[in-house]
Amino acid sequence: MFHLLVATILTTLISLIAQASPTSPATGPVARQSNAPLILVFGDSLSAEYGLRRGSGWVALLQDQLKKEGFPHRIMNASISGETTAGGLSRLPSTLKKHQPEIIIFELGANDGLRGLPVSQTEKNLRSMTQLADSVGAKSLIVGIKLPPNYGQQYLKQFESVFLSVAQSIQAPLVPFMLAGIADNPKMFQSDGIHPNEQAQKPIFDNIWPTLLSSGLLGQPKAR
Repeated sequence: MFHLLVATILTTLISLIAQASPTSPATGPVARQSNAPLILVFGDSLSAEYGLRRGSGWVALLQDQLKKEGFPHRIMNASISGETTAGGLSRLPSTLKKHQPEIIIFELGANDGLRGLPVSQTEKNLRSMTQLADSVGAKSLIVGIKLPPNYGQQYLKQFESVFLSVAQSIQAPLVPFMLAGIADNPKMFQSDGIHPNEQAQKPIFDNIWPTLLSSGLLGQPKAR
């Protein structure tokens, strides 16, 4: 019953992510001085505050934590609901040129998996995005996602290996599963039973922050 519940929640969640029509990037206010180093969050609806109050998602919590810890970084949330790695790759060059980030958090791939797209293509797209980031001097952090078991063990294994493979190839920090600890808890989802609710944003943040902090990408906080 437990595994069935997890599978149902994950299937429904990723299904709606894939079915949602891409919307404009969830670019919240770019906090703090414009010359501060920029962190670009490049993801799908899991990062785009789908169904949440503006400023209540895990990305906003990240900005708050950076300020609390004394880091000067500002954040640009360029996540789009329904985004795939192909869509991300197509819009990344112009985004890099416009915003010139120092760090990019890549949270893409779930929609590729749900649609059963070739794992090799997902890996190629994600790898190409990290190469584009590297070409402009931006450092990458990879955020992984997992698919429900009904996709078959072979596909699941291949899909999950994409994030690790790309991260290892560029020596980038990896968050293996951003929904760890909440995917099997219905209380962490909105009334539609699909999208993580406001209560779930802190656990999602908690899955990402330690990796970002320990990676060294942020450097040292400024003295306060």
